[in-house]
Amino acid sequence: MLDRVLVLSGLDPCGGAGIAADIETINQFGATPLPIVTTLTVQNTQRVSELQAVDHQFIVKQLSALTDDIDITVVKIGLLSSVEQIQAIAEWLDESHVVVLDPIIKASTSDELLAQEAIDMLKQKLLPKVFLLTPNVAELARLAPGLDEQEAVKSLPCEWVLLTTTDTSEQVIEHRLYHQGELFECFSYHKLPGDYHGSGCTLASAISALIAANLDVGVVVKRALDYSYQTLLNAKQIGKMQYHPNRISP
Repeated sequence: MLDRVLVLSGLDPCGGAGIAADIETINQFGATPLPIVTTLTVQNTQRVSELQAVDHQFIVKQLSALTDDIDITVVKIGLLSSVEQIQAIAEWLDESHVVVLDPIIKASTSDELLAQEAIDMLKQKLLPKVFLLTPNVAELARLAPGLDEQEAVKSLPCEWVLLTTTDTSEQVIEHRLYHQGELFECFSYHKLPGDYHGSGCTLASAISALIAANLDVGVVVKRALDYSYQTLLNAKQIGKMQYHPNRISP
């Protein structure tokens, strides 16, 4: 039975990525999103120009208020923007939580979003509590520098890693699912023309909603990838640059 998903992510005022993408996606799978905003942003479809981190103590208060009232198992984490946030959220998480982390280090516009000290804290405190990680090639290289793909994945303390080659592929995008450092399954899709804003958020949120339905991870990833691809096939352009995935079923 589909359930609720706690979401921690940034607020994108143009609605393409972040918490708006998470809410739209999770709703499409019949689950209830429990959204907590971690970061306020100044951005549009062309660029990210400013970030403002929400105070980590305020986030902890929100988490406490939710858990006083609601049982939470699945947690989807997107943009985090301070060392203090990462440490506080990592300390709040326990073994009962199934964590899906989209490690947002750069925006799709190539704007840098996460400082090196925050990446270090992410690796030290948060990654050991992550069930499934969804990096692209560049993010994997930042999390495990100087290693080839399989060595990099093996070095991460996450049970499952879904690596997407969206940022390096020209014609065919391959998504490679690893389990405990070993290649488990590959999924291939033709790369679509244009630039898209929020496709990674869509994928990670779909995975989270399907995990809440107690499906096997291989089935979860395939269904989430298929859904995400359809949102891109039906994408819409509301601004001057990047397309928005169309996450709403007709």
